[in-house]
This record gives sequence, C-alpha cells and structure tokens, in this order.
Amino acid sequence: MADTTGRTALRAHGRRVASALGGRQPSGTRHPLVAVAMVMPLAILLSVVFGGWEAVLTQASSVAGMLGR
Repeated sequence: MADTTGRTALRAHGRRVASALGGRQPSGTRHPLVAVAMVMPLAILLSVVFGGWEAVLTQASSVAGMLGR
C-alpha cells in the first residue's frame, strides 16, 4: 500500500511541476506509429551493431501480422 501511495504522490507532483512549467498533461497513451518511429532508430542501430537482420525481419513480420488483424 505504501508503494502505491508513494508512486501516486510522485506522479501528482510531476503533474504539478509540468503544469507550472506550461506543459500539457500526459494522456498516458501514444499512437502506435509514434511508438514505432521512436523505437526504429534504436532497433536499426542494434541490428547493425550485432548483425541481427534476420531476427529484426522476423520480429517485424510478427508485429506486422499482429497489427494487420
């Protein structure tokens, strides 16, 4: 219970700071294409560094199949 209360208080404090600085309230959701755009540069970098093109293609195919449903 104390852990949940602490996180709630911390989240409320963050919102107060953001509103004081003129920021908007976070909605808690993100469009899937925005999430993909955020992740792709890191995924490409890791695949180049570690040579995991096959694994990246397999995962991308799986994700595309899930989004297509």
